[in-house]
Amino acid sequence: NILLLLLRLLNIHFGTSLEPPLSVNMIIPVRCFTCGKVIGNKWETYLSLLQADYSEGDALDELGLKRYCCRRMMLTHVDLIEKLLNYNTESAEGGVEQS
Repeated sequence: NILLLLLRLLNIHFGTSLEPPLSVNMIIPVRCFTCGKVIGNKWETYLSLLQADYSEGDALDELGLKRYCCRRMMLTHVDLIEKLLNYNTESAEGGVEQS
């Protein structure tokens, strides 16, 4: 919340659009848990390579993920954001009752 407030203040002061995109549909770890390599920016490219009929191994090679720890992060990730959004109680009609 503080980050969004800061972005809005910068937007007002400099007149630039620094708002994060509202249609982000992934929750993949930003870094590999084992070695710390940045992998979060590769998820969408990985999915597009899979859609282009690359095998999982070839797609990971194309992305430059050579370590098996990073490959594990991509192969075992389960995208649960759509299922988790079903449990968002604040956006339900009537909202959350406050006592």
